[in-house]
Amino acid sequence: MKAFRFSGRLVGIVLAASFATACATPPENPEALAEYEEINDPLEPMNREFFSWNRSLDTAIFKPLAEAYLSLPEQARDGIHNMISNVRSPVNLANDVMQGDFDRAETTAKRFVVNSTFGVAGIFDVASDMGIGTSRSEDFGQTLGTWGSPTGPYIVVPILGPSSPRALAGKVADSFIDPWGYIFDSQGMELEYMLIRGGIEGIDERSNVITVLDDIEKSSLDFYATIRSLYRQRREASVNNGEVDPDVPSGSFMTYTDSIQSAEGGFLVQ
Repeated sequence: MKAFRFSGRLVGIVLAASFATACATPPENPEALAEYEEINDPLEPMNREFFSWNRSLDTAIFKPLAEAYLSLPEQARDGIHNMISNVRSPVNLANDVMQGDFDRAETTAKRFVVNSTFGVAGIFDVASDMGIGTSRSEDFGQTLGTWGSPTGPYIVVPILGPSSPRALAGKVADSFIDPWGYIFDSQGMELEYMLIRGGIEGIDERSNVITVLDDIEKSSLDFYATIRSLYRQRREASVNNGEVDPDVPSGSFMTYTDSIQSAEGGFLVQ
């Protein structure tokens, strides 16, 4: 439970800072006010600092690890990715149900049972071979969105990357929904489990967007603003269960919940 408490404190601090800043006086000029409200980034100076820090961390650590990860045989990487997707299934299932998508919940449950057994703990995607739907991520941040909860201001979290109050609250809720945390907590290894799982998920996701992020950075006049826009587009598509372009980086890189095609995964974009 110590990891749950840590997650709760982190999100509480970020949310408090966000809401306090969001109450700042907006510009009086009508055009500036319209732009201010559309961007909804009242923490921009601090967000840019965190964004720059995240980029430095990515250059020094995460990108090299992702490039090394790509040297593994494709079958090995596919197996790791499949297992990550399977581990997320209980949280996906709970959010499918809370969103009232019972057909999707049935598919998620079937895929989890088949891949956990015949797929050897999810290493092999036997369910897809059998025609049992496709893997899709659902998190509580998306569930809140389907319930009508507003996104809130844009936030960049150290390491985790782009986010919002709704997405951060969803991460905490998902950590309580996830049964694996309780299993490892009973062995006194919950924090270790979260760090290892988050690291593997982050490296797997980062490896999928190396070229995409490099191209976006080269072609962007303002990389920060471009990533902010892409994050929001992807996140809204996920909340609305729309098709998400797999080549558009998701919201959070070292995310332990995003993040699968959620919008919470690649921390330059999380």
